[in-house]
Amino acid sequence: MKKNAVGVRHRNELNPAQKVVMWLFLLVVAVLMALPMWNVIVVSTSSTLESSRSGVVLWWHEFSIEGFKYVFEVSKLAKPFLNSLFVTTVGTVIQVLLSSIAGYVLIQRDLPFKGFITSFVMLTMMIPGDLTMISIYQLNRDLGLLNTYTGLILNGLISGFSILLMRNYFESISFTLAESARIDGASEMRIFAGIFLPISLPGLATVFFMEYVARWNSITIPAAILTNEAMYTLPLKLKAMILSTNSTSGTAQIPDNAIMAAIIITAAPLLLIYVFAQKFLLSGLNLGATKE
Repeated sequence: MKKNAVGVRHRNELNPAQKVVMWLFLLVVAVLMALPMWNVIVVSTSSTLESSRSGVVLWWHEFSIEGFKYVFEVSKLAKPFLNSLFVTTVGTVIQVLLSSIAGYVLIQRDLPFKGFITSFVMLTMMIPGDLTMISIYQLNRDLGLLNTYTGLILNGLISGFSILLMRNYFESISFTLAESARIDGASEMRIFAGIFLPISLPGLATVFFMEYVARWNSITIPAAILTNEAMYTLPLKLKAMILSTNSTSGTAQIPDNAIMAAIIITAAPLLLIYVFAQKFLLSGLNLGATKE
């Protein structure tokens, strides 16, 4: 048996030529992914004159933080940053809570029309968001949510994907825990908050990270409901900066190093969150995608 197991293991391993090809392929992919971001970093920390040169820049001719000074002093990026931080954090926390409650409801064995409700949740994931932009604008206008933090938080507050992910994660938890708690007289809210949520921390962290990234990078909803520049989020402000640079209206042109600095500032919080959330992501996605 040991010989057969060893033989199978050796047959499944890559030969040296295949390993070389695999590592070369991974190296090419890594370089292609890293070069654009490295170019952004170099340009953002170059002087205004150096950043205006055409072509891809992979090293510094003159190191400078002029771009970062520009985005905070001239472009006033601090307010959009705080807007994004507020609406994204509050909206994501509420969304994770709602997705968890909905996922817990969908695992109840005696839930009426359980299959229909699950299918309806899946159906919402198949509708392209761009098709609903006009109706979303009209609804927000009628409800008085244009140019408000409430509108930014409420739009996209329910995610079918997050609901199904939490449902699948809850289904991986032994249902006997809930039955034992019910026998002891525990309420459904106590079972949900005291048993399922603590066990599901990897799943909650996964949903939080994915939805936080989606909300932080969202530009469609803010562009649809915001006209007041004081309410702009970071992606919308970045879009305005790029359009201002490409315009021919005679307005002052925003230097390339400032645009790249704005990109760095926009991406930095997501990178920091990923550093802390990565240990939960794989376990959350793997366990949430399967059932026992």
